[in-house]
Amino acid sequence: MYEPIRTKSVHSMAADQDVPHRSRTEELDIRLAGHLTALLTVTDELRATVPDPALDDAAERIAAQVARLRGGAYPLRAAPTGGDPARAPRLHRRARMLAGSALAVATSRADAPAAALAAERMEAHAAVQQLATA
Repeated sequence: MYEPIRTKSVHSMAADQDVPHRSRTEELDIRLAGHLTALLTVTDELRATVPDPALDDAAERIAAQVARLRGGAYPLRAAPTGGDPARAPRLHRRARMLAGSALAVATSRADAPAAALAAERMEAHAAVQQLATA
């Protein structure tokens, strides 16, 4: 009465493909490196607007963490050339948000050095924001 199905289901073929899959740890490494790279970019923008040796040190430590996660490849960075100091509060807010995202992923990944650095950067940017509003 019913004709049998002669072709494979499209739903079962997806599982049969030889597609390389990444582990959860690799996915978290990629995500953490991305958040830290974005934080590094904002930190470099802050260095251009508000010269501060603490920001220089923080940028170097963030770059080292990104390199560790990427297997030794340091991220490309632009040299600070100067900027509008009026942008600094907005950049600090953005840096704090990015540090929070990095902290969440680092905690999920159980990466103590990256989590400590992200928490430190969150506190530093929050302190600057509190000083600006006081």
